[in-house]
Amino acid sequence: MIAAWFALAAADPVPPTPARQRSVGAAVQIVRRYYAAIQRHDYRAAYALWNGGRSFAAFRRGYMQTVRVSVTPISPFHVEGAAGSAYAEIRVRLDAKLRNGTHQHFVGSYMLRRANDVDGSTAAQRRWHIQSAHLEVVPASH
Repeated sequence: MIAAWFALAAADPVPPTPARQRSVGAAVQIVRRYYAAIQRHDYRAAYALWNGGRSFAAFRRGYMQTVRVSVTPISPFHVEGAAGSAYAEIRVRLDAKLRNGTHQHFVGSYMLRRANDVDGSTAAQRRWHIQSAHLEVVPASH
């Protein structure tokens, strides 16, 4: 029975992740895709880029007053490995406009994670996902 399982696993391995999808550039693109989805009000697509977290309803409520948003990634970007995963820190500057006409500006970073190409990891786990975000409001200049 065990030999049959090994034969099946060896016959249908998950192919290695292409280098371009493992790169820090691919992580930056996830952050860009995230804000492009927010800009389109496609909250499900944006939510799907997160690795868990709050409920979809709470996520959506957080963006309901946003009319327009743009993101500018700020290099250099950092990638580190730990315990079978890679982490990419992507620093950003955000500009948003709310329904009431207020403009908001933020700076901060997103932490993205992906599983390395290790035995047992799935293709979905090997894709970059947003793990966390830390953004601070930039006060309006006078």
